[in-house]
Amino acid sequence: MNSTTEKMIIGMVHLDPLPGTPLFSDNLADVYQKALNDAEALAAGGITALMIENAGDIPYPKKLAAVQTACLAAITKTIKDRTQLPVGIDAAFCDYEAALASAMAAGADFIRLAVFSDSVLTASGLLEACAEKALRCRKMIGAENIKIYADIQVKYSHLLIPELSIEESAKNAQASLADGIIVTGAYSGNETPLAVVQRVKKVVDLPVFIGSGLSEENVKAQMQIADGAIVGTSLKSVEHGQAVIDQKKVERLMNHLRGE
Repeated sequence: MNSTTEKMIIGMVHLDPLPGTPLFSDNLADVYQKALNDAEALAAGGITALMIENAGDIPYPKKLAAVQTACLAAITKTIKDRTQLPVGIDAAFCDYEAALASAMAAGADFIRLAVFSDSVLTASGLLEACAEKALRCRKMIGAENIKIYADIQVKYSHLLIPELSIEESAKNAQASLADGIIVTGAYSGNETPLAVVQRVKKVVDLPVFIGSGLSEENVKAQMQIADGAIVGTSLKSVEHGQAVIDQKKVERLMNHLRGE
């Protein structure tokens, strides 16, 4: 990918709390409709791919309940059919089985695994690297067409081996057969340092995605270095007390990327 216009910009569809989680509203139809509205606004604004995440299911479990996995699959399938865009799934915080199962059922194209080759401490507790188990699971269910985009030194976490460099994490992810690498800032909306992205690009032969802090102000500069990005926070506006995707913000982001 040489031109900024060829970059994959993945728009986040952050789901409201799903059934079985503490903040579920008891109205699944509303959860589905908001997700579809956000997805359609991203698609209409020119985004190139989508990712569906159970963002409202705080505090995140290590393993999703069956009902969460089923809802992820159903919502993703509806969104993919409606938008006809490449679609991925992030089963937060890092449930590789739920992500792969729902992605396979929905005909999704990729998943995001936040804890792939780095073991970390998070608010969910200790999360061990899942690369070996995830790859075996993908093979076992015949889902090798589903790509795995792996975070390294992911936001909202602390490495169990603090002295591990970002280069070592990147090389470990590549050696563990990730299909792409995601680099983030410290938290959602926090700009991913370009210097860190450049360091990662120098040591791997995989696509490197920016995982946080992309905006219309920095998209051109960020995409001169990275191969793509995941974006959500900067594309939202508050309507009727809810943060929803603003199609005009999506359009401005994509226009800035194209230099328009």
